[in-house]
Amino acid sequence: MKSELLAPAGSYQGLQAVIRAGADAVYIGGSLFGARAYADNPDRDEMKEAIDFTHIHGKKIYLTVNTLLKNRELYGQLYDFLAPFYEQGADGVIVQDLGVLAFLKKEFPGLPIHASTQMTVTGPKGAALLGKAGVSRIVPARELSLGEIRRIHEETGIEIECFVHGALCYCYSGMCLFSSMLGGRSGNRGRCAQPCRLPYQAFEGGKALNDENSRYLLSPKDMCTVEILPEILQAGVYSLKIEGRMKRPEYAAGVTSVYRKYLDLYEKDPEHYQVSEEDRQILLDLYQRDGFNQGYYHSHNGRNMMAVVNYKEQGRKKKTSENRNEELFTELKKKYLDTKTQEKIYGNLILYTGSPAILDLEFKDVHVQIQGSLVEEAQKQPLSAERIRRQMEKTGETPFIFEDLEILTDERGFLPMQNLNALRREGLEKLEEAYLKKFRRKLPLKQDGDREEKKDPEDPAARETDPGRLYVLVENSDQWKAVLESQAVAGVYVSLSMIGLKNLKANGKKAAKEAAMAGKEFYLAMPYVLREGRLDGYEDIFRDLGEDIDGFLVRNLEEVGYFKELGLGEKLVCDYSVYNFNDLAKEFLEDLGVKRTTLPLELNGREIREKNTRNSEMILYGYYPMMVSAQCLKKTCGSCDHRSGKVWLKDRYGQHFLTKCFCDFCYNVIYNSIPTGLVKEAGEILEMGIPVFRLNFTEEGYEQTREMLELFALVYGFTKPTEKKKNPEKLPEFTKGHFRRGVE
Repeated sequence: MKSELLAPAGSYQGLQAVIRAGADAVYIGGSLFGARAYADNPDRDEMKEAIDFTHIHGKKIYLTVNTLLKNRELYGQLYDFLAPFYEQGADGVIVQDLGVLAFLKKEFPGLPIHASTQMTVTGPKGAALLGKAGVSRIVPARELSLGEIRRIHEETGIEIECFVHGALCYCYSGMCLFSSMLGGRSGNRGRCAQPCRLPYQAFEGGKALNDENSRYLLSPKDMCTVEILPEILQAGVYSLKIEGRMKRPEYAAGVTSVYRKYLDLYEKDPEHYQVSEEDRQILLDLYQRDGFNQGYYHSHNGRNMMAVVNYKEQGRKKKTSENRNEELFTELKKKYLDTKTQEKIYGNLILYTGSPAILDLEFKDVHVQIQGSLVEEAQKQPLSAERIRRQMEKTGETPFIFEDLEILTDERGFLPMQNLNALRREGLEKLEEAYLKKFRRKLPLKQDGDREEKKDPEDPAARETDPGRLYVLVENSDQWKAVLESQAVAGVYVSLSMIGLKNLKANGKKAAKEAAMAGKEFYLAMPYVLREGRLDGYEDIFRDLGEDIDGFLVRNLEEVGYFKELGLGEKLVCDYSVYNFNDLAKEFLEDLGVKRTTLPLELNGREIREKNTRNSEMILYGYYPMMVSAQCLKKTCGSCDHRSGKVWLKDRYGQHFLTKCFCDFCYNVIYNSIPTGLVKEAGEILEMGIPVFRLNFTEEGYEQTREMLELFALVYGFTKPTEKKKNPEKLPEFTKGHFRRGVE
């Protein structure tokens, strides 16, 4: 199967430019729900025009609806937003939200759905789960190796789309809350403020790991894979995706033209594939962040993938220019922006005296015929074939140009020029309309009120107001000890990293027994990221453990798919990172059989009240995970010892962020500098009828864990107040997270 070169379009002008530069398909966002909210996204009419432009030129167009949607958006806005583009013939929609996926399958039948890289698909189990749900293409996490991508393709047969050029996120896309928590601009809503591009100081055990000249620890270099395109294609990747909807159209067109050249060269002569130094330099001149890397296709992580030193900033300090190749940009503008794109058509014009003018036009497999005015006998100067040709070939700003126009005339007749113009104009319009008709769709006829509407989850007055149950997540033995001693705790999630894979069965059963003796449910908390078949061979152990423990806290789709295949779907609790921003996403997960879902951390109080919270749990306390990254801070700073540990990051304002290195699954988690603690909001939250609350502990010791347990148990009514235990007047320093402000 011929591969696809997929280019970014941040505007209608950008879309036209990349198509002229050789893209097979483009991806573009409209005025709502795209992951690039600040791009020059087209409005409704311009988007419809863009869809037609793309199709006339034999290309495809995919719309980005790759953000998380709230209930009011999913039920109140999405249908009306997408309906005109569906009818116009959009070739697919890229989605992040499981609720959006379910909504599109029901409301827009036959519309191809692509799973965005924001879904953090890291393996074949998660990909297969989405395939069964109706996804036709997967954009896996950018962190995957070629071997992992090949495995997804071979085990699922689903079409694969991968990034080949452009900026990289530091975090697994979809698992980043850094911008959201610090500034209210959510990457899950297309508004990332890119805190990863800022300077940081790293410390381990009080010792600085980097200096003033290497402060950009979270800023990856841009990816450039033109030299390994053959390997990427051989791994089963169908669509080669260029990043850059926020960049200039000249950039997108320039990169597209280079990749077009080498994709064609490879398909023509794979044995002699080689990239010229001149073309490498063009890509560098277009844009690069202190050099290029080849992404994660051959590297799990490493300092060579990171910018670390910001040479552009140093240049500004020294007052030297960045020396951008303006000549190149001028040339690209002239070639791809300041030009027309017209498709070749064939025509046949018959002009015989005493008969109507007849124009036949052909474009690809479409043929139209138009009859014009009667050709009269010329009184003075008859129309010559050459004069007729000059007039008819003036196709102007239309999408067409004549490849061949056959003119049959007796050269005795006369027809006013305006009549010839009208004949040509009507013919070209009809040809365009006839060709585009094949892309048009009709929405299913619906009776009034038949469209998917939000059903009130329950009568708010009927919601339970009892405290529900308190669960706790622990990551070390001190926390475990404190939790077992607490009478208020109903259940405990224990980090798999604390139990360990080495003696998982024995240690898991031992911990479950200790929890049972303390009268508590026991769950294993799985890693934030599951990759590379890391749990292959553990299937029997997990099946066995599944009989003795109450369940598993899963953090990603790969884990959901893994345990579903083991027949343990009903034992799963989905953490906040398996997003259910809206009720359809929650239903999607519940239809898979999961036990509970966790409320997203980015919804505010009002939005939570508007959600169905049955079988849900809400996190009340914890240092929220801001980033989950395949990169390793210790390795970037040159001190990786392959042992799990802690690094502290200090930002420009002196805030310190704990980073934990989980070496057993090889990822880092950066936590917020201040814990979220919803204490004063207890009365309001209790009225929401949420059945389960959770406290997340990260690095707290025994005493701090015990104090937090006592505080939350008291204010949420899990223990009765006494003279000794009253609601405290002075609270620790907490943030409210998004409970008050939410995200746009």
